[in-house]
Amino acid sequence: MSSPTPTWRLRLAAPVAALLLAIALPLQAATPATPSWTATWTASPQPRWDGEFALPTNLPFQFWNQTVRQVARVSIGGERVRVQVSNRYGDRPLRIGAAHLALAGEDGAIVAGSDRVLSFGGEREVVIPPGAPMLSDPVDLDVAALSQVAVSLYLPEPTPPSTFHWDARQTAHVGAGDQTGAISMEADATLTTRVFLSAIEVEAASGTRSVVAFGDSITDGNMASIDANARWPDALAERLAGDGIAVLNAGISGARVLSDRMGQNALARFEHDVLAQPGVASVIVLMGINDIGWDGTPLAVDDAPTAAPALIAGYRQLIARARARGVRIVGATLTPFAGALDATPMRGYYNVDKERIRQQVNAWIRDSGEFDAVVDFDAIVRDPAQPSRMRPAYDSGDHLHPGDTGYRAMADAIDLQALLGDR
Repeated sequence: MSSPTPTWRLRLAAPVAALLLAIALPLQAATPATPSWTATWTASPQPRWDGEFALPTNLPFQFWNQTVRQVARVSIGGERVRVQVSNRYGDRPLRIGAAHLALAGEDGAIVAGSDRVLSFGGEREVVIPPGAPMLSDPVDLDVAALSQVAVSLYLPEPTPPSTFHWDARQTAHVGAGDQTGAISMEADATLTTRVFLSAIEVEAASGTRSVVAFGDSITDGNMASIDANARWPDALAERLAGDGIAVLNAGISGARVLSDRMGQNALARFEHDVLAQPGVASVIVLMGINDIGWDGTPLAVDDAPTAAPALIAGYRQLIARARARGVRIVGATLTPFAGALDATPMRGYYNVDKERIRQQVNAWIRDSGEFDAVVDFDAIVRDPAQPSRMRPAYDSGDHLHPGDTGYRAMADAIDLQALLGDR
């Protein structure tokens, strides 16, 4: 039988424990949060399509001994930065002969003194395997929220642009030779597509969150002013920058929920374009109008019509996958499109049967309660006098895409508490 603990030890134990706890708590409180890497800008990669598709790629056949300088506006800032280059759809290794990052100036120039040489595993040249992304080593560069940076890539050997982003809404400059460190480029050509550049990350405080806008051309910003950062995710980034919340645009013009062509279908790319983003807290899904509108046009000559139940089943898959990862998912209603593209070779994009499907889908998004929250973009941009049409003040002119004013109205209508769930 063990001896009882002496009374003096019991009396001493409680004060000692309290003293140790009092010492430990301030030490814990003083420990700084570990920084983490958060994407501050993205452009979803797409595979280049062939010549039989109705729309041009707006790409050269190849780059060869050329520098491509691309500008991107970040959402949140940081003092250390790294860049992701993607060869996701390449069928051969991608050789980057040199890469630089700098603060962007005007007309393809960079801000003097801000140029940073990028390395990959300590090497200035990198070969990226087919299907892979590659992150650069971090560099010290003070990048403010909502500022613009320039990424310059030198492509020394014949390089087909197999991985690109079609609708950049931003001018890129292309010049002969290695001009990655040049303050002002001697450009031979410009592009409004992106090539190989897929993400920019900043070192941010632990727990920094991001919101991903997952959609089609209305999220990608088609018809927004070039070089103006006038897409609705850009305007949302302006609303959230002061809170240190990143906004990532994962829109692809022409994207569909259930089918490929101008990028993979939503179910296929949801993992790498949304769920794999570090710190993702919420995703807004605005996609489906191309599933409804494409059939019967030169974009999808042989496609069968898409019915509302098929689209709803696709949304349910996205909801289940987001919930499994603890990501809040917000459904956005499909915007009106009567008269869409009637003045183009894509006539037939709209008809009354397709409008009926849009209304069925929107009713489910609004009323089913299956999304964590709903953003009623349809109600924001529709013409009260003709609800199947876009409000003239918001219409870019093609009756499908908003203009700059319409995109800003969409961003301003988003309830930030519903988006983030904790405000």
